[in-house]
Amino acid sequence: MRYALILLLLVGSASGASDDYVQSEARAVQTVEYGTVQSVRAVQIKGDKPVVGTVAGAAIGGLLGNQIGHGGGRAAATVIGAVGGGIAGSAIERKIDEEDGEEIVIKLDSGTVIAVVQPGAHHFVAGDRVRVLTGPKGSRVERG
Repeated sequence: MRYALILLLLVGSASGASDDYVQSEARAVQTVEYGTVQSVRAVQIKGDKPVVGTVAGAAIGGLLGNQIGHGGGRAAATVIGAVGGGIAGSAIERKIDEEDGEEIVIKLDSGTVIAVVQPGAHHFVAGDRVRVLTGPKGSRVERG
């Protein structure tokens, strides 16, 4: 009964919050450590591999380039359009994949100092007590 109440409280407090779990995390074991925030710094988190934008941009650029000219000029316009479209698509996807985040430096109760980068603005400040949850998908910081 006590565990059901704790689970209900956790689920209820997580709904609609930025610290919701995805289904693959629901049964994963997470370690919990407590500590004190030492510093917080705003950061930009960028996507790792802008492949979709590059491919889509190259395809669209190539199609548009193919509409220009005749013969060898058409082939050159297609190649130039594909290269230009790929570069533009990559840049657009990189910009779309950016999000605001925070780098939070924490001194754990064990004495170890760690830094966690996570998306969003949680408005932590030096001196806040927090808990650090670490599981198979990385770590995150919550008010503790």
